[in-house]
Amino acid sequence: MPKRTPTRSEQEFQDLLRRLELALDASQIGVWEHDVRTNQIVWDAQMHRLYQTGETMRVLPTSFWFDAVHQEDRQRAVQEFDEAIARRGAYNSEFRIILPNGEIRHLRSRAHFYVSEEGAPSFIGAEWDVTADVMLNAELKRQRQVAEARARALEESNARIEYAAEHDYLTGLPNRRLFDRRFVELHADKSISTLAILHLGLDQFKQINDSYGHAAGDAVLRAAALRMTAAVSGNSLVARVGGDEFVILLWNFAGVEELTRIAADVQQRLRKKIRFGQELLQSGTSIGISWSAGRRTRKLFTESDLALYQAKKLGLNRIEFFTRQLREDLLGKRRLAEELKRGLERGEIVPHYQVQFDAKTRSISGLEALARWIHPERGVLSPAVFLKAADENGLSADIDAAILKMALEDRRHWQDRGAAVPRIAVNISSARLFDPALLDSLQALKVPPGEFSFELVETIFLDDPDDKLLSNIDQIKQMGIDIEIDDFGSGHASLIGLARLRPKCLKLDRQLVTDIVESEEQRCVVSSIIDIAKALNVGVIAEGVETEGHAEALTQLGCDMLQGYALGYPMPAAEIGKFISPAGRTPARSGADSRVLAVTAPAPGGLPDTIRQRP
Repeated sequence: MPKRTPTRSEQEFQDLLRRLELALDASQIGVWEHDVRTNQIVWDAQMHRLYQTGETMRVLPTSFWFDAVHQEDRQRAVQEFDEAIARRGAYNSEFRIILPNGEIRHLRSRAHFYVSEEGAPSFIGAEWDVTADVMLNAELKRQRQVAEARARALEESNARIEYAAEHDYLTGLPNRRLFDRRFVELHADKSISTLAILHLGLDQFKQINDSYGHAAGDAVLRAAALRMTAAVSGNSLVARVGGDEFVILLWNFAGVEELTRIAADVQQRLRKKIRFGQELLQSGTSIGISWSAGRRTRKLFTESDLALYQAKKLGLNRIEFFTRQLREDLLGKRRLAEELKRGLERGEIVPHYQVQFDAKTRSISGLEALARWIHPERGVLSPAVFLKAADENGLSADIDAAILKMALEDRRHWQDRGAAVPRIAVNISSARLFDPALLDSLQALKVPPGEFSFELVETIFLDDPDDKLLSNIDQIKQMGIDIEIDDFGSGHASLIGLARLRPKCLKLDRQLVTDIVESEEQRCVVSSIIDIAKALNVGVIAEGVETEGHAEALTQLGCDMLQGYALGYPMPAAEIGKFISPAGRTPARSGADSRVLAVTAPAPGGLPDTIRQRP
């Protein structure tokens, strides 16, 4: 029978089928058909390649597919197909299969419900490998999770950094930065009627740190923070603003009575002892308070700080409110300290000299160099004006050094002019005695041996002098510089300390001299001191000799040297140079002429030099 030639439409169908097969092969998409009635499947060659069955059969039982699906996805995949059958709708699923070599692949399956001309229900669908897509999506998801985790970590880190930037690491309280920000916010808030700062400084904190260590100090700070926080509530902020300094910011409080009550409560809480190991530590607090009602000021912190300074100055465990007078006083002291620093730099601190006389012969036996401030506006100022400011601002040692240096220059100047210069006494403060550079600086100055002495105030040497102090004093003596004790008898020195120090001379405090003519008791005290000094081979100088009666009584009691207004006022170097020159040197005379050396009046602005003559 002759072969029939296909019609044009059949040829086109064959071409379309070949192109479809080529497209399916190129895309590696497998085609399948599932007969719902017989529960059999028909796979093309690409399906077998996807599942790597090694088979070529087109008709297969559904168990062939079922067994290949990953057991964790099997139930879901079957359930999704059953649901598609039930609704005779589209089938859409994605699942994993396990290849014969154990490799796991991800497949996506799509199918549509179809009924043949004979009425047989079936699904015709396609499957393709989406493992690369799944892996890519999984990696993208992982990267997104990593990025999100990093973002959360960064956010948490920023939060921790921000918290750390505004909180004290030790106590957990807000720090100065957060306090300042909150204060500015409250200051600008029009609903705030009253605003106050309680500025607290822990008493004895340095002693606790020095005696028990920094761990004990930390324990005190943490306990103080907890107690302060417990003492306030509501409209308040407790912050640590320095080493042992705290502030309590309060707003919308009733008035000064409430502030006083809160401050007293805080003080009472902080006075309670703190257990540290086997020790019970006790601190306490001084409090400075500044507050405003109605008026708007950003100076509350500065004002409370000034009030705290005043509280500490007046004693421990005090509460002080800021006042305008307090500000003026403290600012005046600060201005004085600043002027004093500049005065030192400009050489305005100079020595004036008061002559010391031999008690018996009234001949010149020594000079004491006394600091004077030649102020450009206020004139000559005595130590009574600037001594305390120097001590409080650490300038005493600098003044001592300046006076010694000028005294050396004056001495050389006088000698160059032929004057017989007596021994010169120069004051030295405890700060300078403890200066590690003191001995080297003295060596550099080349102080002539036997020509100078250092006057130490009596408070420096107690029953148990510091070993470093004693060592420095011993080396000073080895340089040929004598040691004298100033203000002896004011109540600090002991005979044991005097014996250990072995000074060249001691100077009777002026309070012992004042009533020596009228008081028999005072004469007995002075006589006893002189006898003890003689027994130790220590000379005695009496200062504060205001009358000829003083001079005669002290001479009769055995005093070696006399110094005071009855014999001569402190004089600048030029006047002393004239007096001790060969032409002008004259012993002091008694009686009405005893003030022959009073060529200059007492320094304006201060008390007599006999109060406490040291810079």
